[in-house]
Amino acid sequence: IAATQPSTDWHLKENAREHHTSKFSSEELIVRRGQAFTITFNGAERPEQNLIFIAETGPKPSKATKTLATFDISSTVSKEGWGAVLQSSSSSSVSISISSPHNAVIGRYRLSVQSGSSSPQSLGTFVLLFNPWSSGDDVFLPNAAECEEYVLEEFGIIFAGNKNHISSFGWNFGQFQGDILNICLSIMDRSLYYRQDPITDVSHRHDPRYLGRVLSAMVNANDDQGVVLGNWSGKYEGGKNPTSWTGSGEILQSWKKSGFKPVKYGQCWVFAAVLTTVLRCLGIPTRTITNFSSAHDADGNLRVDEFYDAEGNHLERGADSVWNFHVWNESWFTRNDLGPSYSGWQVLDATPQEESGGIYQCGPASRHAIKEGEVELDYDGPFVFAEVNADCMYWNYDSATGKKTLIFSKATEIGASISTKAVGRDARVDVTRDYKYEEGSAKEREIFKKARKKLGLEDKFDPTAPKQEEVEQKPDISGKFKVAGSLEVGKDLNLLLVLENLQSDAKTVNVNMTAWSTLYTRRRVNQIWKDSISVTLAPKEEKQFPIKIKYPEYQQQLTTDKTIQVTALCHVKDGIQVLVKRNITLDNPDIDIQVLGEAKVNKEVVVEVAFTNPINEEVKDCVLQVEGSDLLQGILELRIPPLKASEKSSTKLKLIPSEAGPKHLLVNFFCDKFADIKTFKMVNVIN
Repeated sequence: IAATQPSTDWHLKENAREHHTSKFSSEELIVRRGQAFTITFNGAERPEQNLIFIAETGPKPSKATKTLATFDISSTVSKEGWGAVLQSSSSSSVSISISSPHNAVIGRYRLSVQSGSSSPQSLGTFVLLFNPWSSGDDVFLPNAAECEEYVLEEFGIIFAGNKNHISSFGWNFGQFQGDILNICLSIMDRSLYYRQDPITDVSHRHDPRYLGRVLSAMVNANDDQGVVLGNWSGKYEGGKNPTSWTGSGEILQSWKKSGFKPVKYGQCWVFAAVLTTVLRCLGIPTRTITNFSSAHDADGNLRVDEFYDAEGNHLERGADSVWNFHVWNESWFTRNDLGPSYSGWQVLDATPQEESGGIYQCGPASRHAIKEGEVELDYDGPFVFAEVNADCMYWNYDSATGKKTLIFSKATEIGASISTKAVGRDARVDVTRDYKYEEGSAKEREIFKKARKKLGLEDKFDPTAPKQEEVEQKPDISGKFKVAGSLEVGKDLNLLLVLENLQSDAKTVNVNMTAWSTLYTRRRVNQIWKDSISVTLAPKEEKQFPIKIKYPEYQQQLTTDKTIQVTALCHVKDGIQVLVKRNITLDNPDIDIQVLGEAKVNKEVVVEVAFTNPINEEVKDCVLQVEGSDLLQGILELRIPPLKASEKSSTKLKLIPSEAGPKHLLVNFFCDKFADIKTFKMVNVIN
């Protein structure tokens, strides 16, 4: 090789097009494993002089750990290892096609070339990612539209609310924006696994199963100073309210800018959305999943116990809980450790709920294994199975005597309307059947028993379990809450308590009712209202009792989750108690986005955002936040003047789109009376 430093042409545009990496805005070559890429370099003499290439990654590269490869030019592409094929050569330059194995370690590589006995010369660095388009890769996803959605799509929809009232909001994953790839590579290098043993950690980075688990730990700040600090207290001083984020970019950039201090604050959808960004960025097909009425079974008995006092107040006793919804991830890859039928979608959960292997990480759990009750298979099967399938026990607890009495148990409460965004459309898809057989079916109960058996719960005496006669007791009355009218912040809440006598003799019932504002985890925050009534129900009679909770009564008490739990504990004279409850999520008022004119690449387009104050008082401290990949850089934040009752505000913004195609603009509006009113708009950008 000539004495001068060789200069390298990485053919960035052509290689990126071939490798589905054109969306990265990088000056560095980014390619996918198991697929050839072309480079040209000069400063080399004739290639007949036996050029040797060296590709290496990580701290102490070695062939044994597959972090170092040396290869020369051959006439055919190697199927097994790294290889180089001569494309063309002239007196001054050489074009080479380099290919990596399907199971190569991913990350940043240093590439150098050596000729004869002279010392190696650096050609530069490149980044190697997973390749879902390649049939030999563990993350191979045969459907091109799914690759497009689960790897290349930067916009997502996250479902929230509760099972009776599903709402949704947009999220900007932004995995190709700015410096996100470098931040994702630093996340791997800051994990506990890397700090304890960097050489082994890097050598495992060929395996999506390993990386999924490591990254589920690193996205939360517990144990390892990871990316996001969780906070479910309802008080978010010193950080941002989890409901106010609209994308992962701001979170990942803040983490890096602060010198890798955890970003305050996140809740489940924030952890899941950030993990989606990181995994899509690295090339592992990933989506967010919302499970409604999601169980957090802290003691591993596949049962969730909830306690209520005589007034009907939901008590914080025991570590079990049921959340209105919980968001986790599914990533697509093969499970060579379990066998072909367990490959496909794998559950990962970055929300720090329970420790696994001593740290807060969860998964990958094979979704198929969960459905079949194969809870002993790696990783965290029992916890995930309980999230979608635990049985619920509702107890009356007397704090004076410490006595608990079972009110009723329900096997069909947990794991409803499990949801994810559709491929290529802004719609909801229900995937509940992929997690379990139909609720109430014989097959579903059989699987539940099988899971209990595998965990040794069937044969073990459980002193905390209800007695069989308690479980089988039949109540004299039934009850439910019905919603009458709209569920919107700023409007009165109208409900009906419907009680029905199931017996052929009259019943006297004392009803204690309460309404509390809660977090989405159903943790009580403030009492809003309470009342008690005494009713006589004639044989088989049904009666309705209207309940009105006025906006001024709940306005100060409501949390930013906008959730209220209403309960009625019915004491039937000489009969068993009946608990009627309903979790209500209020909607925010609407906000409207209009695109004025056509959106064209590199041309200014005006967007108008309109909001009308729906309440009879002034709203102030109004802020509008706007973001969207390829529509604007970063986040635009605008202060809006106060709005009188029924006044409309209209704000015009200028965008300069940087890329053609369907893009999404996300808007978040908040003020002193309304938290985080979100909406999104698809903007079709043309060349």
